[in-house]
This record gives sequence, structure tokens and C-alpha cells, in this order.
Amino acid sequence: MDTSEIPRGSDLDALVAALAGREMVVVAPHSTVNTGLVTGGQRHAVSHPAEGGTAAGPMRQGPVRAKHVETARRRFVPPPGFEDALAALDSGITVLLGEPGSGRETHALNLLAHGHENPVLVQVDGAVNFSRWSPRAQGVHGYLVTEPSDPFALRAWDLSRMESPLAEAGAHLVIVLADVPGLAGTLADHLGMPVVHHLPPDPRKVFSAHLADGSSNEGELAGWLRALEPGQLDELLPEGLPPRYAARAAEAVLRLGVAGGAGGAEVVRDVARTEGAEVVARAQTDPTLRADLLAVTVYGGLHRGVVTERARDLLRLAGPGGEQETDVRISPGRAPSGTRRWPETLRLLGAHCARGDVEASIDAVSFFWPSVSEAVWEVLCRDHTDLVPLLHSWLACPGPEAEQVERAGRAVAAMAVATGGRSMEHLHDLALAPSRLAPQVAGWCLGTAVQDPAVGRAAAELLEQWSVATEAPLRETVLHACHLDRGHLTEEQALRLLQQLMTTLNGDTDAPSVLFLVETLVRRFEAGDSDARTTVLRWMHDWSRAEDVPSLLTALCFPLMVDTDLAWWSDQMLADAESASGTVQLAAHALNEAASFAAMRDALLDWCTEAAGAEHPSRALSELLDGLVGARQPGFLRWLLAVERGPDALPGKELAARALAAWRAESPVSNSD
Repeated sequence: MDTSEIPRGSDLDALVAALAGREMVVVAPHSTVNTGLVTGGQRHAVSHPAEGGTAAGPMRQGPVRAKHVETARRRFVPPPGFEDALAALDSGITVLLGEPGSGRETHALNLLAHGHENPVLVQVDGAVNFSRWSPRAQGVHGYLVTEPSDPFALRAWDLSRMESPLAEAGAHLVIVLADVPGLAGTLADHLGMPVVHHLPPDPRKVFSAHLADGSSNEGELAGWLRALEPGQLDELLPEGLPPRYAARAAEAVLRLGVAGGAGGAEVVRDVARTEGAEVVARAQTDPTLRADLLAVTVYGGLHRGVVTERARDLLRLAGPGGEQETDVRISPGRAPSGTRRWPETLRLLGAHCARGDVEASIDAVSFFWPSVSEAVWEVLCRDHTDLVPLLHSWLACPGPEAEQVERAGRAVAAMAVATGGRSMEHLHDLALAPSRLAPQVAGWCLGTAVQDPAVGRAAAELLEQWSVATEAPLRETVLHACHLDRGHLTEEQALRLLQQLMTTLNGDTDAPSVLFLVETLVRRFEAGDSDARTTVLRWMHDWSRAEDVPSLLTALCFPLMVDTDLAWWSDQMLADAESASGTVQLAAHALNEAASFAAMRDALLDWCTEAAGAEHPSRALSELLDGLVGARQPGFLRWLLAVERGPDALPGKELAARALAAWRAESPVSNSD
């Protein structure tokens, strides 16, 4: 028997000592050993007992690929405090605190590789038991340990024990941890060794470094960047963008822009589309994170409190569970066991809090790339259609602020577009939901969707049907859709729908609706150009000859319209006979209506003030008063008598006196003055 391969007793003792802490040791010269995992009832495990009676897990570590290290070094942008971190590393072991995705691992690799032409680095699993782990005697320049499961399980004496072997081997150890408030000081006291904060590098420098490393044609790259439209680079690289997103943006520029010929807008859409798909997948099995995702998607840009409140409401609506988790996210401290800190939620969502005006206490939450919202709707409406009814129920109660209502309505419209109009079958129930804001949400949706090529026709048909519906919330939805600030209907579309709504209203019992109709018409007139204003007035001329609500509405609107732009009305009076006649007709109508007399009286007095000493408005006002004398309507006579009885300082006193004399003489006022 050849015994040359059998270890001697002393060698065997050394082998066992060297392999302490390994899961299994097999000594079998000239044998075939199956070291694969065996499941079932026949398994024999030989393990070294850990302190306290617990078994040590398998050691998992391996080399960091040289190519990966080279790339990390070429694209490295030294973050703030890099020199201080290098100095701290002289102690042999350093803890680096930073948020995931902020470039902390690249920072750690460059710390470990510093000063070496061809560094050999080893990554050690975060579950390592440092009481059993030791560095190699030679051949390794640095060890990287990422996210130990319990940083407070690290013991100062275990780390101190490794300082000498590391120094003898010429190696360093960096432990990377997620930063949480108060952790740095606690760890420094607990471990007695340097704890360094990692601060993200400038995203634009990261972007430039990745472009320079990945581009083979600097001229083409420079030309592509010069061709960007104003603001597109800021959209691609917003302030505070984490380094990993800046790297992704650079990759998209090289792949789609420089190599593929796409423009800046397409590159922004691509990175947003990729991020949207990833964040939806990340939240798929986590109801709390999914609620946060949807709240940011809908209410992004609003205050953090709004976003977290809407997320909690969605969780409550979806069913039990998760509400307790969302409550703790409102405070920025360390979260209790089983909960998620708010910064971690933002990181998982690719979002951030932008602190703005201190006086307004703005702490707004949004995606780094706002167009991620559109991508999220595309993925959800394609792959998670079961959520669509729930989301409509949730969005029917958006919160009290006007911005919240707008965001909810636009979100419902986004779902309609993403589903090709199929989700609009839920809009009827949303509008009739037991929420006073539900018709406003539905109105925002239809007013937004009406211009979309895919769903515009369906939205227009619903508006036509609901404008004469028996259910008041449906009619209110149409009214909100016609408001200029809440939709994109043309003047003709809006005015036709408003006319149909008038046929369903009663001036005595539907006063709130009539007043909102007035506000809608005045707002459309004020914001419109001359053609749009002329269109509104043409419809109002017809309504002034009608009865009930259309007539009342016209009378209430006209004085408010006059106050919006007296210069424009002066131009109308002097433009042509038709425009002047129409203005006289509407002014007389407003003076005849008891509900609008006071407003029209004051509008004419304001015109008198404006005309004092100014030739153009004075001529226009004289033309108007001549026309009103000729029309001989009782409301104008009432105005003349009221001005006559007014104080001497009342504007237009002299003009009114001449007009009254002309009335009595049944002849027009002279324009000689």
C-alpha cells in the first residue's frame, strides 16, 4: 500500500486548523468525491460548531473580475471626501456608509485599488462571520464586504484581530453599509475604527465619464450633444440624479443617440420606459411599495404628505394589511423591524424629495424622470389589468386640493390612453361615486382625453351623452370638462355642450351650476384670442334672445367679460357696425336683467373712468351710449337715472346727462365732444 499521499498527524492537525469554519472537510487521496447537495433522508453534514452553539454558514467569497475593476476605475468620478476616505483606509479597515445606487461600491473598489496597477480584489458575502474569517496571506490587495445583515453584530475585537494579517498581506478591507440617521456615530463608538460617509458624485461628471469611456467617436458624440434642444439635457440629467441613473442615461445616449440616430426626446423616453418597467416589477409582490409607486405616479410633484396619505388610502381600499407599515415612513428615523424607511422607499421607486420654497415648506415627491409615470401606466394597463377598477375607485376621492383633483383626472385619462379606451367603461361609476370631487375628476379625464387620437372620439361621445343625462353628477362632469383650465375642448365643442347643459338646468333650483357655467364662459373668453372671443359672443347673441337659463347666463356673463379687457371692447365698438351692434345688444340685455344690473352698471362706470382723457376709449364709449339710447331698453334708462342721482364725482356723470337728454329728446347723443 502506498502511504505517501496520506497526511501525517502533524500535517492533518494543521489542515484541520486552517479549514476551521468550513462546512465540510474531505480528505480522500486518489478518490472521487461528490460534493453536491444531497436532499432527502440520507445526508451527513460535518460542521465546525460556532460560538454559542450555532452552526456557521458556508463561506461565500470570490474575486472581483479584473475587467470590472478596470471599468470602475476608468469611469470613476472621485466623490466629495475621497482623499479623506483614502486617509482613513490607512488603518486597514474602513466602514463606508452610503445609499444604494449612489456609487458607493464604485467608491469602495477605487479605494481598494488605489496605488495598484493591477489590483486583485475579493468580494466577501455580507453574511460572513468575522470571528472565523481571515484574509489571505498574500496575493490580494483588498476585500469588499457589502451590507452585513446586522452591522451591530460586528465586534471590535474580531475586526482588530484582522488588522495585523491585513497589514502583513498589504491589503485593506472596506465594509459598505446603507446609511441611516445616527448609524455613523454609533458604529464609530462600537467598532473604534474609521467610519466614512459616501457622498454621491456630480451626476453630470458621471455622465461625461461614461460617455468618454464608451464612445469611439468623440466628434459624433459632441455633435449629438450640440443638437439637443434647450432643456433636454436638464431633463435627462436632473439635479440630484443618482450616479447609476446618470450611467444609464449615458448608455442610452451611446446606444440610441450616437449609434442609433435617435434624438434627445427619444432617449429620455427610452430611459423612462426602462425605469418604469423595472419599478413596476420591483413592486409587483409588495403591496405597500406598489401603493407608494401609484401614489407617486399620480401625485408626483406634490407635497410628501399628500403622496403618503394617498398611498395609505389605496392600501385601505385594496384590503387589510400594510397600513401600519406606511405610517412609520412619514418619520425619517430608523424604521422598526419589518418596516421600510422613507428614503429606502424613494430609492426603490427611483424618486426623490425636492425641497423648495422654505416659506411654503415644499417637500415635493417626484420621479427623477417625470415621464416614468407614463411608462408605469403602460406597464400596469398592459400586464396588471386587474388593478384598473380598483384604481378608478381610489381616484374618485383624490383629496381636497385642486392640484390633487387635476392629478387624479389626468391619471384616469392616462389609463384610458394606455388601454386604448377600454378603461373608460369604469368612468361612469367613477363619476357617480359618493364623492363630491368625483365629477371633477371625471371632467378632467374627459377634457384631457378628448384630444388624444386613440380615445378622443370615445371621450367626445361620452360628453355628448352626459350633457343631457338625467344624473346630475354626469352633467356636472361635462361642465367641468368644458372649463378651460380642466380640458382641451375647442370653443365650438365647449359651447355646444354648454348649450345642451342649459336645457337641463333650472335658474331657480340649479344656481350653483349656473354660476359655474358663468365662470366657465368668462374664463374661456378671457383666455381666448380674438377669434375665440368672437365665437363666444356669437353664441351669446343667440342665447340672449332665448328664455330662462340661456338668457340669464348671457346677462350674468357679459359684465364680467367687459371687465376682463376694456381695450378689446373699445376696439370692437370702433371696428365695424356688426361688432358694435352686437356689443350694444349684450350690454342692454345685461342692464335689463335684475340679477346682472349692478354688475353691468359698475362695468359701464369703469369704462367711463378708463375713457376720461383718453381719445380711443372715449370715442368707443360714446358709440356704445349712442347705441344704447337708440335701443331704448328700460335697463339703460335705469342706469342713466342712477348716475344722474349719484354724487358729482361719479365717473361718466356728464356723459350720462347728455345721453339722458338725448333719450328724452328721442335723438342720439352728439359725438362732437
